[in-house]
Amino acid sequence: MADTMETTMRSAARSRRPARRLAVPLAAIVLTAAAATAVGPASTASAAEPATATPIKHVVVLFDENVSYDHYFGTYPEAANTDGTRFTAAAGTPAPVNLLSDGSKLLVHNPNQYQPRRLGPAEALTCDQNHSYGPEQQAFDNGAMDQFVQHTSSDTCSGLYGSPGLTMDYFDGNTVTALWNYAQNYAMSDNSFGDVFGPSTPGALNLVSGQTHGGISVDPATGKQVAPGASATVRSPDPTTGVGTVYGDSDPAYDDCSDNNHTASSLVTAVQGRTIGDLLNARGVTWGWFQGGFAPTSSPGGTAVCGATHANVGGASSVDYSPHHEPFQYYKSTANPHHLPPTSTAMIGHQDQANHQYDLTDFDKALAAGDLPAVSFLKAGEYQDGHAGYSDPLDEQNFLTSRINAIEKSPQWSSTAVVVAYDDSDGWYDQVAAPVGNGSTDTASGGDTARCVNGPAAAGGYLDRCGPGPRLPLLVVSPYSRRNYVDHTRTTQTSVLRFIEDNWGTGRIGDSSFDATAGSLAGMFDFAHPQQREVLLASNGSVALTPQVAVAPGRASAAAAVAAAPGTAGHLTAAAPGGTPAGKATALAGPSPAHGGTGLTAAEVGGGSAALVAVLAAAGGGYVYTRRLRRRGA
Repeated sequence: MADTMETTMRSAARSRRPARRLAVPLAAIVLTAAAATAVGPASTASAAEPATATPIKHVVVLFDENVSYDHYFGTYPEAANTDGTRFTAAAGTPAPVNLLSDGSKLLVHNPNQYQPRRLGPAEALTCDQNHSYGPEQQAFDNGAMDQFVQHTSSDTCSGLYGSPGLTMDYFDGNTVTALWNYAQNYAMSDNSFGDVFGPSTPGALNLVSGQTHGGISVDPATGKQVAPGASATVRSPDPTTGVGTVYGDSDPAYDDCSDNNHTASSLVTAVQGRTIGDLLNARGVTWGWFQGGFAPTSSPGGTAVCGATHANVGGASSVDYSPHHEPFQYYKSTANPHHLPPTSTAMIGHQDQANHQYDLTDFDKALAAGDLPAVSFLKAGEYQDGHAGYSDPLDEQNFLTSRINAIEKSPQWSSTAVVVAYDDSDGWYDQVAAPVGNGSTDTASGGDTARCVNGPAAAGGYLDRCGPGPRLPLLVVSPYSRRNYVDHTRTTQTSVLRFIEDNWGTGRIGDSSFDATAGSLAGMFDFAHPQQREVLLASNGSVALTPQVAVAPGRASAAAAVAAAPGTAGHLTAAAPGGTPAGKATALAGPSPAHGGTGLTAAEVGGGSAALVAVLAAAGGGYVYTRRLRRRGA
């Protein structure tokens, strides 16, 4: 099925490649925020969406922060169950490549200076690790994967958990319970990577363009490019034009809220080239980037100030909006410099003053209105994005479950694919080094190691794009996901971009974008056999059974009722007589042992189906059977 889908999508998305990027003379670049304008064909709320190559009509990408695969899935599907939310894997769960592989050798005989250690919920708030371009390559040690402690570990910091060799440590299903339950019920990859080494901004740019070259350094005070050769936010810049590769986390030039609302004086970055936003605009496909804190708290003189804050589970407060996590603000064609709101809920996803860049709450409004854009990228506010140092897996879990639950409850769910992906690894340990697919020969300080220097030639001649980088989690949550499935196809962040391109027939980005070579997500889907169900999760990540009543026979034993209960979590079988207010039934509050519970508690309920559902809803769900149906007085 995957091969068939891949063939279909490939034929539907023939590449339209532009000429190679031309260097832009310095005199031609004047980068004031006010100069950024929306481009692309006009779009109206009534315009019909183009046909898709698959049954997927809506893609929602939840793009979280700074996690390696082994940091979250190192012992999947085995949880310690000593603290936190209990997790028990379904029988027959496939084994991914992780710390349990090869007899758990890497848990007890790891070649790094410290052995991996389990972190529990009480240790969820940890120090941020070193995740820069050069140090991550050094941690790989030319593929030996044994220098993480020396090059990426940050063991102490103020007010957060730290320990020697912290970079080696991992969470299990008692803390990242939601992600493990999504993996149980949908599809996960154990062979997906960042396109390049390095931090958040390169990962975000690769998600939407497959390209980190094309950056120029800009003085925020003047809005103009700095002179080539001056202090730069890009690596390996052209000595004449100053065009180079984005490798760090400088803020975007087309954003009022960059550089701490322009109260600092750090250089910012503009990026030339095309994004998936440009391709979707050309095809008339609705889309949007939705980020926590994007709505300004004030706009003095028309200049946005992003001051919204929230506290994480530990009580520490941070500003919600992080400009360098918003990739479309680096490009003039897709930026919304002043953070203008959409002109109406009906225009979300269409072309107007917001230029497809929105606050996270605008996604909620569009979903509630039943008018979800075809393509949506969601970025949590900082406190919920999972980035160590100011966020954590517990707050991240709240973000994931609340958004995915809302999507699953919506009419759009039946044609939606939710992709959970990550921008970088934060420098956390992972055991897998993918073969170098794109080399680079920048040997200056903080640049490329021998593994990258000796790799394949740099695509387009653009340096500082060595990759793939570290292994990252990737999950697909959809009615069309394979169930409890681990995909081993090698993919990257740009594989998400490629899926969108192929599904809507946009063609490729061109200019040596990684989309031309990215692995396919096709193996994570089974379009011939949709699941026809939704799995709703509680805020602690456990499966929340949703009361959905089906009348059972009037005389059924408890054993028979449990045996006949639906095979998927999220449903209950109610034995109350349909529409008979005085009916009585026996409710078995669950879940049953077959679905991770430890037992069933029986309680007789009078009042018919409505009362039965209320009791079970309060108990978090369950299964029901009837000893005897009777009316009062009978």
